[in-house]
Amino acid sequence: MACIVLFSTSSFSVDMHYCGDHLVDFSFFETLDTCMMQAEMSKSSNECAEVEMDMECCSDVVVSMQGQDDLKISFDKLGFDQQLFITSFVYTYINLFEGLDENVVPFKDYSPPPLIRDVQILDQTFII
Repeated sequence: MACIVLFSTSSFSVDMHYCGDHLVDFSFFETLDTCMMQAEMSKSSNECAEVEMDMECCSDVVVSMQGQDDLKISFDKLGFDQQLFITSFVYTYINLFEGLDENVVPFKDYSPPPLIRDVQILDQTFII
């Protein structure tokens, strides 16, 4: 459920730069550097040679996906009950992982009872 909420609220965009029908450059996170198209056009100048100065054969395509922002909650408008719940939840969650200082063994000061008779031998009952 958390993955669905994460992917439905996140936005992304893909920038692609085409020279003719060939994909020259693409980017997910930052804008494209269009200076590279001049070097690519000089290498493959068969279809773009006559319009190299106009740069009409090169195009930029931007595909963007906008996420929904209905789930963004402003925390400055919390009521007293909500503040009390969050405070008590955080306090109990932090104290949940507080460990003991030492391993407490409640019977370490007591000796076992004396063995008067061996019941397993008398009853011929053995754990196999």
